[in-house]
Amino acid sequence: METIKQKEKKSFSTLKSKYGYKNVMASPRLVKVVVASGTGSGIKRNKDHNKLVLERLSKITGQRPATKSAKKSIASFKIRLGDPVGVMVTLRGARMYGFLDKLINVAIPRTKDFRGIERKIVDNIGNLTMSIKEHTIFPETGDEELKDVFGLAITIVTTAKTKAEATDFFELIGVPFKK
Repeated sequence: METIKQKEKKSFSTLKSKYGYKNVMASPRLVKVVVASGTGSGIKRNKDHNKLVLERLSKITGQRPATKSAKKSIASFKIRLGDPVGVMVTLRGARMYGFLDKLINVAIPRTKDFRGIERKIVDNIGNLTMSIKEHTIFPETGDEELKDVFGLAITIVTTAKTKAEATDFFELIGVPFKK
């Protein structure tokens, strides 16, 4: 089975004729993957919620996430400046390719009633941002951890210039779009 990295290298030859690329550097490439999870409301109920999310995200991504704090106080949300409100991890290189392989080939097909990803989640500057309601679709999460389920936001950043270019690139690397 081909890896994401191999598919990315092969995508140049396919996209070259359609978009008229002169060399490999002009074709779209993966830059980074950002995985984030908000923990704002969970921290009020359970003080260890941030630690739990940090631990599970580090298992899933293979890299320790950074804790993000509130940029300003919002009284109606009971948030003060500097309160921890989420965790985020940026993956590049080998970890990025490993995570994408796992996401596309294992995790996404494990979601309940999966029929494909909407094409509209690719933005106009060539990035794909998806949300996952339950982190339990990843194989690293055991069955005993089902009591505290949290969601993730995953952004795949590319060098694509347009939405059409990015959508074609994502199809070639194996992102399962709806037919």
